[in-house]
Amino acid sequence: MRLKGKVAIITGGAQGIGKVTAKRFSEEGASVIIFDLNEEAMKTACNEVKTNGSVEYKKVNVTDFNAMKNVMNDIIADKGQIDIIVANAGITRDSMCHKMCEENFDSVINVNLKGAFNSARSVIEHMRERQSGKILFTSSVVGEYGNMGQVNYAASKAGVIGMAKSLAKELAFKNVNVNVVAPGYTNTEMMATIPEKVMEKIVSKIPMGKLAEPKQIADAFVFLASDEANYITGHVLSVNGGLTL
Repeated sequence: MRLKGKVAIITGGAQGIGKVTAKRFSEEGASVIIFDLNEEAMKTACNEVKTNGSVEYKKVNVTDFNAMKNVMNDIIADKGQIDIIVANAGITRDSMCHKMCEENFDSVINVNLKGAFNSARSVIEHMRERQSGKILFTSSVVGEYGNMGQVNYAASKAGVIGMAKSLAKELAFKNVNVNVVAPGYTNTEMMATIPEKVMEKIVSKIPMGKLAEPKQIADAFVFLASDEANYITGHVLSVNGGLTL
């Protein structure tokens, strides 16, 4: 029950890492609010992940600055506080750069980077006033080291790291921690479209010889959201099975 009494928001929480993180936060006693656009998926997720803490959802587009600000204000009015936000919403639109269209570059940047900014920006004033809070971002091993065919995704996830480090410096004196989890290749819906031969090549490069499970990423978020991580800020916690060794 390390998050008992905490109010936590998880964007992109209807599936994948976000959904499992919502479950782990609920297990640790947090009141969890999932943000996503897929209402049916959110309803299903709420039923599946609720354990010790409450779980509810809000249909909101993370790329809409005003919508994010308004829904945060509504939550603060209802709950009285927001203690944790996990800016996790993300998409991929992969192709080699010489074939990538402007729309696919812009959409990934808008969701993955601008959406992360909107998530943080919409709670910063509240957390500064309370002099307490945890802002967490989902980056990627791709944001740390790049990847062929993912110029847009790598740029967005590298941008998240730079933003988090800057925010950490801005907010440290207000007792607000800002950190990043950078997952390696993880066994989620997003990986299901990868051809078997490509998957074999990916796994062969991971020293631990297997993909991460979403719970292993979620556990990293639990630690950084807990009081155990109160003296950690501006850190990128890489959870990748030794891929970058």
